[in-house]
Amino acid sequence: MLRYASKKFLRAVLTIWIAVTITFFLLRLLPADPTLLVVEGDMTPEMQAALRERYGLDEPLLVQYVLYLGQLLTGNLGVSFRQLTPVLDILLERLPWTLLLAGSAFALTILIGIPLGVYAAVGRGKLVDKLVQFLGITSNALFVPSVAILLLVVFAANLQWFPIGGAIDPDTRGLAAYGSLLQHLALPLLSLVVVQVGPYALTLRTNMLEVLGEDYIKSARSRGFSERRTVWHHGLRNAFIPALTLMGLQLGSLVGGAVLTETIFAYPGIGRLIYESVQQLDYPMLQGAFVLLAVTVVVANLITDLIAMFLNPRIRT
Repeated sequence: MLRYASKKFLRAVLTIWIAVTITFFLLRLLPADPTLLVVEGDMTPEMQAALRERYGLDEPLLVQYVLYLGQLLTGNLGVSFRQLTPVLDILLERLPWTLLLAGSAFALTILIGIPLGVYAAVGRGKLVDKLVQFLGITSNALFVPSVAILLLVVFAANLQWFPIGGAIDPDTRGLAAYGSLLQHLALPLLSLVVVQVGPYALTLRTNMLEVLGEDYIKSARSRGFSERRTVWHHGLRNAFIPALTLMGLQLGSLVGGAVLTETIFAYPGIGRLIYESVQQLDYPMLQGAFVLLAVTVVVANLITDLIAMFLNPRIRT
């Protein structure tokens, strides 16, 4: 078990390093000079050179890369070119909003997707099964920006049931603040759940169909266990293990969807920050945001792998 966990940990570290390296060099391919953000027009050439030296922009690319890796190991993500503030401070300020959106979407997707998959498998061939398959395939074919824009136009712009953008109304306090927060969260959250719930329901349906034909399920029924206990206790417990892998894989697309959703709804999370930083060519900010998202996804995958290992000992071999 320890050997399996060690392999997974080393693979996670390697994945993070690859993500950091690709991010660093890809950002250097942007067609603009980021030093223009920190160098003012009325500065003398000596002052401009001093600023470039201060941010390490006068060094060869490989030297900048090595220096950047060294900074990362000490938890230093650099300083934003635009805001002249430590990147880590800005990310920590925006991160709670992204965690609220992505975490809520993940939890709601599981709560909806799992029962849908179970009911579809139990009612195989019936109306509920056909309906879940149709909704699952449709959900799987949708694209986050399309759903987000549709919801924005219908429910925010036309019907005005929800705010168009932002995360909370200013000057609200107490319960009114929570109500405002939920109102602003509703449409971005729904955009992610609509797209994410289909794969969960279809995967769990397939797993449940396999499990419900196993001998131990027939044995449970022959021993007089209720159908509800047989399906939800014995069946779901075994069908859920393969779905754990899907959860880890879907986290990446969930984070990507959150970035797009935050941009469309002007939600002040990491995704919106990335959009703003791209417009401003703020390299340190972009690097820090991408590294944070990569680490989040890799760690989440590592956790799901370890949970699957504990639930299914056969995975360890």
